[in-house]
Amino acid sequence: MRGRTLVSFVSLMLALGAPALAADNPSEAKGEPAKAAAKDSELAPFPPPRSVNQSAMIGGKRVDYIATVGALPVKDDKGKTIGEVVYTAYTVPGQAAARPVTFAFNGGPGAASVYLNLGAIGPKRVAFGAQGDAPSDPAVLRDNPASWLDFTDLVFIDPIGTGFSRSRVDEEQTKKAFYTANADIHYLSRIVYDWLLTNNRMTSRKFLVGESYGGYRVPRLAYYLQTEMGIGISGMTMVSPYLDPPAIGEDDALSPLPWMINLPAMVAGNFERQGKPLNDATMGPVELYDRTEFMQDLLAGPTDKAATDRLSAKVAELTGLDPVLVRRLNGRVDIETYLREIRRAQGLIGSVYDSNFTAYDPFPASAYPRYSDPLLTTLIAPTTSAMVDFVTNQVGWKVEARYNALSTEVNRKWDRDNSDSPVTDLRKAIAIDPRMAVTIVHGWDDLSCPYYGSRLIMAQLPSYGVPDRVKLRLYPGGHMFYARPDSAAAMRRDIMAAYQP
Repeated sequence: MRGRTLVSFVSLMLALGAPALAADNPSEAKGEPAKAAAKDSELAPFPPPRSVNQSAMIGGKRVDYIATVGALPVKDDKGKTIGEVVYTAYTVPGQAAARPVTFAFNGGPGAASVYLNLGAIGPKRVAFGAQGDAPSDPAVLRDNPASWLDFTDLVFIDPIGTGFSRSRVDEEQTKKAFYTANADIHYLSRIVYDWLLTNNRMTSRKFLVGESYGGYRVPRLAYYLQTEMGIGISGMTMVSPYLDPPAIGEDDALSPLPWMINLPAMVAGNFERQGKPLNDATMGPVELYDRTEFMQDLLAGPTDKAATDRLSAKVAELTGLDPVLVRRLNGRVDIETYLREIRRAQGLIGSVYDSNFTAYDPFPASAYPRYSDPLLTTLIAPTTSAMVDFVTNQVGWKVEARYNALSTEVNRKWDRDNSDSPVTDLRKAIAIDPRMAVTIVHGWDDLSCPYYGSRLIMAQLPSYGVPDRVKLRLYPGGHMFYARPDSAAAMRRDIMAAYQP
């Protein structure tokens, strides 16, 4: 069922963790524990930034770098501190003037940047997101050979309410200042500006990367930074982006786009289960069918029996689902049905983020789904434990606060005003700057932010006088395709080329 519940679920990049608690415990400043404060306004300041020297094998070579954890204040128009944003930065010493710097954001709204950090592009990673991983696996950080640190410094930013970042005002003021689409862009742009200013990096080449709702943020951040903050952005990478919320639609909507956008990802999952490679040769004919015969038969409507019979038979063939079931659905297979039915005989359910990441259905006889997403419930424990240990133990930035890798509270309170389109700002940003490099990356199997939505959006963009101004790259896997080493390595190669001056 694609109703409001699923739309909200899809829009939250990683939001099925335990309910978040406000990070309202005091910091540990200057090595001595501070006493608990009664109110947010009385919270002790976070400790000053703290750094540690580390190294990692990246791209086959040793990279020595400095890892820094710190906080930057968010101030209102009167100069009062209303929030504190925690960042994790990785910089290679002695090369600041020549090196680019990349600011990274995850999604949700309500997700910390830990997934891009410890899963995709940071110098260390913890295992998660691959079939066979379990929440009880040791949260041990190892070198990430697919990190981007050898060609760009990295700054991972946790928006207010995620990670250790916190608000210092009451609930109503917090929602107004931090939990709307526009306020989010405004204060995060200022955080980017302040980090550059504080670290003497204003003349560095600057890049943005965002995953899921972070992909919604990035084009809007780029345009706001260009036009309001005086910060030019050399390039952006959108990882499994949530670019067009209205296209998600609902199952009773007239628009055929949700059915059209979802089908290729369902087919990709089936092809992978059959051992077929996922590439343009195998998926090209699927996409052609999707935008021609599929659309024609879909728009004919269920009252056209011949069209619906034809549609249902082809969809069943492509997805691997029971033809009787697909015909009963008039060829319109919703995401929850697909994920529950593809392995019903084994009692397994798939993840919306990667349909081939599975877990056992705790209530297989239930008439409706009663399970949490298997991928989300697997990754929250190792990522949270690894990040908290890294910040407090390895770097030594001592805090006594709850770390929110995923905050359902932030997501629940978020003002979901989609009137400001990231695609509109994307068009404006790249029109202003002909040198800006833009890459969209997706996993073939992702049903939370299906790749075909980005494909359709790109087909509508002007050329701006340059062929393939916005590049689309696809990799085996799902939303967190970078959990697969080969896909992470392929993304690294593609993105490294985009950083060349």
